[in-house]
Amino acid sequence: MLSFENSTYLWWLLALVPVVFLFVSVIKWKQQVKKNLGDAVLIKRLTAKYSPRLFRIKFYVIIIALFIGIFTLSNLRKSANRGVEQSSGIDIIIALDVSKSMLSQDIKPTRIDRAKQLINQLTDNLYNNRVGLEVFAGQAILQMPLTDDVGAIKMYLSNINTDMVPIAGTAIGDALNLANNALDSNDRKHKAVILLTDGEDHDAKTEDAVKNLYNHGVVVFTVGIGTAQGSPILDPVTNEYKKDKDGNTVISKLNEKELQNIASSTGGSYLLLNNDATAVKTITSKINAIEKKLIVSGKVGNRQYFYYFPYLIALVLLLLVIELFIPERKKELV
Repeated sequence: MLSFENSTYLWWLLALVPVVFLFVSVIKWKQQVKKNLGDAVLIKRLTAKYSPRLFRIKFYVIIIALFIGIFTLSNLRKSANRGVEQSSGIDIIIALDVSKSMLSQDIKPTRIDRAKQLINQLTDNLYNNRVGLEVFAGQAILQMPLTDDVGAIKMYLSNINTDMVPIAGTAIGDALNLANNALDSNDRKHKAVILLTDGEDHDAKTEDAVKNLYNHGVVVFTVGIGTAQGSPILDPVTNEYKKDKDGNTVISKLNEKELQNIASSTGGSYLLLNNDATAVKTITSKINAIEKKLIVSGKVGNRQYFYYFPYLIALVLLLLVIELFIPERKKELV
C-alpha cells in the first residue's frame, strides 16, 4: 500500500494552481498582443520561427517536474509487508518497586536506578512480545497496559521515581494482583510477570496473589534488587538517612527468601541482580522458553518500506534536463 512519510508537503500541490493560471494568462496575453498589433499577415511572418507548441511543451515538462518533486519531498513509499504484522510471543507485565527502600545504595547508584537500567536493556530483547509496565509501593499503579510497542516503556522509565506512589510500603500482593488483572484472563498460558523489588514485603495478600497467578497460568520471574547485608535509606530531600520511631537508622535488606518462594510457586525463577548483562540474558532466555502465541501487531513503526525517493528525484532531474534542450523556435529546414 502506498503512503507518504511527510504528507504535509502535499499541500504544496495547491501552489501549482496559480502557476498554471499564470501560464494560461500569458498565452491569452500573447494572442491579444498579436491582435492589437494589426496586420495579421505581417505578424505571422515576423513570428514564423516561434513555436507556441514548443513553448507549451516546455511548460508541461516543468509543471510535471514540480508535481513529481512535491511527491519526492513527501517521500512516497510502499509497505514491504503483506497484510498485518504477526509474530510469536507472550504477554508480559513488568512490575517495578518504587518504595523508599529502593533508594538504598547497596548497589550503585541506587536500587531503583539499577532496576530501571535493567528494564531499559530488557526492552531491547522483548520486541516480539506484548509488554505492560506497572509501579508499586503501598499500592500498585498500571503505568502502561499491554502493547506490542515495547519501546514505549523507555519513555515512561525516565519519569519513574520513588514519589510516584503516595502510599508507603511494599505491597507485592497488590502488585501481583494488578498484573494478573492486566493479563488476558481467558488465556491459561503465554503469560509472565517480571517482578523487580528488594522483597521487603509487608503485604498479607502476597500468598493469595501468587496462588491466583498460578491458577491463571502466569509465570513469575523475580529479580532481587539489593544485598542481604542491606544499607541505610538516604532521603534525597534532607540528605539524611531514614530513622525509625526510636531514632535508629533503618537498614533495608534484600528479602531473597520471599522472592524465591514467589517464583518457585508459579513455575518461574529467581535472579539476584549483580550483573545487568547476565540478568538480561538469563531473563530473556527464560522468557523465550515459554510457549508462544500468535501476536497480531497493530503498529506500523517497525514495518519495512520501499522508498521511491531516488527514482523520483532522478526523474525530476531528467525532465529538467530535457526542458533545457527544448527550443522555443521551430527547427529550420535546410
